[in-house]
Amino acid sequence: MTAETNAKVGAAGGVERYRRVSLRSLALLLAALAMGALFAGGPLPVLAAGDASAQAARKGAAPAAPADEEADDQPLRVVIRFLTESDYPPFNFFDEDGQLTGLNIDLARAICVDAGVACDIKERPWDELLLALKRGEADAVIAGHMVTAKALKSVDFSTPYLHTPGRFAVRRDAEKRDITPGELESQRIAVIRGSAHEAYLKAFFRGSRIEVHPSSDSAREALASGKIDYMFDDGISLSFWLNGTLSRECCEFRGGPFLESRYFGDGIAVALPKGDAKLKEVVDKALSRLRESGRLDELVGRHFPHRIY
Repeated sequence: MTAETNAKVGAAGGVERYRRVSLRSLALLLAALAMGALFAGGPLPVLAAGDASAQAARKGAAPAAPADEEADDQPLRVVIRFLTESDYPPFNFFDEDGQLTGLNIDLARAICVDAGVACDIKERPWDELLLALKRGEADAVIAGHMVTAKALKSVDFSTPYLHTPGRFAVRRDAEKRDITPGELESQRIAVIRGSAHEAYLKAFFRGSRIEVHPSSDSAREALASGKIDYMFDDGISLSFWLNGTLSRECCEFRGGPFLESRYFGDGIAVALPKGDAKLKEVVDKALSRLRESGRLDELVGRHFPHRIY
């Protein structure tokens, strides 16, 4: 070995010995600090995340799960159990083949497809629907329930999938007028006694001649026969009368829909168990995507003969 080589080896050995001595000294220093902190009651040195897991394992405790891996406390949903009723066309009814059908049935299936879950749809009498939901015998009720303060005391609701607007119907041969309080001043308007539509007319169409009728049948017949100029009623039921034989094709909608929630409610929605935020999120997201894609409008158009909005 040359002198130069011997010098390099010696230097390397010195460095290695220095490293070993330094590491031992550092370990002793950390141990002393930890012992001192323990007896002094001060904080122990902060450990890295990996050291904390190891320390927990040495103590027999399960290591803490990362925040983004925390288990969902809600069970994975594979099916939504819907309840509906069977005597409210076009929302839900038995067709000529005995199959349960209608807007609510089609919409329930569309929600399930969008959410990627199976659909179980059963029918019960109207009075039993929300009671069955509260007893846990179903996950959701889709039967044309209006969102009301009273109902919200016992169930939650999805976002509305349909509203029930007030609409004006008029004879087809009537003079064209804008449907405003000013334009309809002194005009004869039929409305059903005790309805939200009567209250709305009396609040906003005070200059009109409001004629109160005991039933929708009498008001509609008065319109068809020309005894009154306009009728103001629920847009959904009016759309079926306009398209049916009883109207004798006399009349049509005029003006746009009136949607003031104070009078006509917050819409029709899916009833859900109180406090089930996870299920509400699933249903609301499905309804949002169906609305954005145009699929919801397609389903409504399939079951309603006239546009109600």
